[in-house]
Amino acid sequence: MFTTALSAIRWPQRPNFRVCILFASLALVAGALPSFAQDPSSALNNGQSQQQAPQTPDNGKPKQDAPPEAGGPGADSGPYAVPKKKEETPPPPPPPAAAKKIEGLPDYSLKVNVPLVNVDVLVTTKDGQAIPGLKKDHFRILEDGVPQTVTNFSVTQAPITAVLLTEFASTNYVFMIQALQASYAFANTLKKDDWVAVEYYDMKPHVLVDFTQDKKAIYGALNQLRIPGFAETNLFDALYDTLDRLDRVEGKKYIILVTTGIDTFSKLNLDQMMKKIKATKDVTIFPISVGFIVREYCEVHRCGYTHGMGIPVSNMDYLQGDNEMKTFAAMTGGRAYFPRFEGELPELFADITRDIRNEYSLSYSPTNTKLDGTYRKLKVQVVAPDGGPLKVKDQKGKDVKIKAKHTVD
Repeated sequence: MFTTALSAIRWPQRPNFRVCILFASLALVAGALPSFAQDPSSALNNGQSQQQAPQTPDNGKPKQDAPPEAGGPGADSGPYAVPKKKEETPPPPPPPAAAKKIEGLPDYSLKVNVPLVNVDVLVTTKDGQAIPGLKKDHFRILEDGVPQTVTNFSVTQAPITAVLLTEFASTNYVFMIQALQASYAFANTLKKDDWVAVEYYDMKPHVLVDFTQDKKAIYGALNQLRIPGFAETNLFDALYDTLDRLDRVEGKKYIILVTTGIDTFSKLNLDQMMKKIKATKDVTIFPISVGFIVREYCEVHRCGYTHGMGIPVSNMDYLQGDNEMKTFAAMTGGRAYFPRFEGELPELFADITRDIRNEYSLSYSPTNTKLDGTYRKLKVQVVAPDGGPLKVKDQKGKDVKIKAKHTVD
């Protein structure tokens, strides 16, 4: 049709060329119109046919779709994916039914009392040195002569009750400095459960702090010490007074005696001092000598032995003091120390700590189950694992006598 229209048109002259082009365009548009104008409602019908017709039930009303499941869409679509709500957990099963009570059978409970006796034992040599490394098989417990079975065994670090008694007089500057160094070294070994009192003496004893568990209070007491005005060192009077105070304290007690061993003008003599030591129970003395290097120097150079303020003291007096300290230690199960240098003090006090803290804790159930309130005699023996006597040798290979400090009547 488009070709026929072009052939029927007579081409005019050149000035009418625009008119011919216009007619050709109109003819082209006219040829395309019938495809859109054949049935105007057909396009609408086609668009409606693409939409799904609503379903109607038999009564003619439109059917409503079921709402989507609660908790969000069924698939991860859209900018957010909301998870579905989880189904509620089923309730727990009911508890089992209680057992039915049998008629004629009364309710009752069974209680059994098993007495357990705890025994703390300190094993030392004859001169008071502790024996470490013992095992459960090394102990035998006798109650009224009847052997008992040790059920529990452990090695404990027991707290201590001690008095730090320090010589601090206007004698020699080296003596005072070493006495303070030894006192601070002992304070460094204390633990929170220890009870310690601090005293110093010159002409008479002075209590700096009473029994306390506060380590700062002990350091504060030592910091109060200044150069005193008296040169007397009345050792016997001070030690007697300390023993008299400890006699009223229950349990095991220790005296850390920091001294030169020199006694100048005490009212008491050595015999009275030794009687007091024997009469005081549960007290162990650990004497620690100070000023040893000064004594060695004066012995070689024959310098004047002046204890202070013109008090003449010879080397024989120092040797006598050393023997007295050894005697005090041996009588009470302690040990005397004579350090030459300050560097020996930490190891020295560590050795004392091992002696006074290393206890063996034993437990047993008595074969005599009667609880009649009567006293029983308890004895602890140290034996070899095979039941024979335990043999202990020193570094030189000699036999050492040992004993367990725990016999209760």
